[in-house]
Amino acid sequence: MNNRLYVIGGVILVALYILFSSIYVVNEREQAIVTRFGQITDIRTEPGLYFKIPTDFVDSVQIVEDRLLRQDISDLRVQVSGGAFYEVDAFLTYRIADPRLFRERAQGSLAVVDDRIATRFAAVLRQVYGLREFNAALSEQRQQMMTEARDLIRPDLEQIGIEVVDVRILRTDLSADVFERTYERMRAERLAEAALLRARGEEQAQSLRAIAERQAVEIVAAATRDAEIIRGTGDAERNRLFAAAYGQDQEFFEFYRSMEAYRNALIDSGTTMVLSPESEFFRYFGSNGELPAASTSFGTPIAPAPAPEAAATDNEPALDGLGIEETTLPSLTLDDGTPLQPTVGTEAPAPVEEPAPAAPAATGTPLLAPAQ
Repeated sequence: MNNRLYVIGGVILVALYILFSSIYVVNEREQAIVTRFGQITDIRTEPGLYFKIPTDFVDSVQIVEDRLLRQDISDLRVQVSGGAFYEVDAFLTYRIADPRLFRERAQGSLAVVDDRIATRFAAVLRQVYGLREFNAALSEQRQQMMTEARDLIRPDLEQIGIEVVDVRILRTDLSADVFERTYERMRAERLAEAALLRARGEEQAQSLRAIAERQAVEIVAAATRDAEIIRGTGDAERNRLFAAAYGQDQEFFEFYRSMEAYRNALIDSGTTMVLSPESEFFRYFGSNGELPAASTSFGTPIAPAPAPEAAATDNEPALDGLGIEETTLPSLTLDDGTPLQPTVGTEAPAPVEEPAPAAPAATGTPLLAPAQ
């Protein structure tokens, strides 16, 4: 009885082994390669439940990936056409498109495929970068470079049943030595540009300073000229009035000038003068306050002298076309609002009418007494 149970149990175990060894499952993320004595007999790319000859001694099944796989490459040193070096990070996505070729030429091993991709991917990136200038990878040519790298590596990997889906460049940086040289060159360029801007600013500042100094000199010269013209006109008018007064009544003019001299000389200035009472200076000093008789014969009045003409000005703007015109003659305003203009001339005063004879004073004290 016991032996029969052992036989039945052995048969059941053998049947289960034969059943399970003849069944294999392929899911949606996998592919299956069926080989018989090492030769490929079937390729299963669709998910499902499949059967084969029981045991692995006759038929064996290799499950391979049907998903996208990724191969990364980091810190790859590449040289561009100008001689500069970049450090590049990139990755490649691929899938097993032909399991038969993958089994025959890559031994069905992803490690062999990864080694093949790493070697070929690095060579393709160096080739793509070597055909371009320094700034190409940092410009709009980046997409073109990735597409070109994908197209270059595809034919080689298709020979082992691998389809390259995409190539992406993650990072493109300058190497350390190139970075230092580039930084120093950019710094030198900025310093040179700054020095040029400062030199141009200093040149413009000197030009504006020279123009301002010239303007100041022209304004002062014009003001000095106008002041001298006004001063000369005033002096001429004063002299003309003095001459006209002297021509009208010489005796009264001399008396007026003597009074002016007394007022200016006898002020309390602490100055001591020693003069004789009979000197010409005291001619009217002891006249008992009597005014000199008015003259009845007036001289011919002096005609007014024409005012000096201001220097002619041209119509061209001063200061090299900056729009600053020649300075005009200044105008002054008195306290009562009357404008003061340079005097051109004044008519001679009318003759003084002869005054009526005045009654002689009874007694009186002289205005000024001669010094004893």
